[in-house]
Amino acid sequence: MKNWMKELRIALVAVLCLTVLLCGLYPAAVWVLAQGLFPAKANGSLIARSGITLGSSLIGQGFSGPKYFHPRPSAAGQGYDAVRSGGSNLGPTSKRLVDAVRQRVASYKADNDLPPDSAVPADAVTASASGLDPHISLENARLQVPRVAKARGMSEVAVQQLLKAYAEGRDLGVLGESRVNVLLLNLALDGMSK
Repeated sequence: MKNWMKELRIALVAVLCLTVLLCGLYPAAVWVLAQGLFPAKANGSLIARSGITLGSSLIGQGFSGPKYFHPRPSAAGQGYDAVRSGGSNLGPTSKRLVDAVRQRVASYKADNDLPPDSAVPADAVTASASGLDPHISLENARLQVPRVAKARGMSEVAVQQLLKAYAEGRDLGVLGESRVNVLLLNLALDGMSK
């Protein structure tokens, strides 16, 4: 019985020490370092103008209308719901997914005045795994340039230059594809309009 009590005491002390270390000291140290080294990123990479938070550069949000670049479709909740992040969980043999993509392809071509036989970038018609990807491919963005330029009364060259200015390369030069953040690009367009 004495040995059992000794082992219980050791276990309780270990749990208490690990609780203080892992639930108190470690999170506090990470928070202090993050706030000190990169506070904007640590606080969600929020974008604010005139004291109003417009969004986060890390989370996609819906844009509609011809004067904005459109993001990827979202499967998060009713669309771009950060609380319900996640994909549709539909596989390539799902009739529901095939029908949704077919409808998105037709809408994309109609919205951007593309010929019926033109190819559509995959990211224009499929949701990301989180449903909240803030980026679109440069190919997707380039196909939207004529629509955005016409709706804003701008030249296509001016919109393409803005797209080029906001384009991001591959991570570490090799990972992923070149892309553009839709929120940042649309805010820049709104800034040019004013």
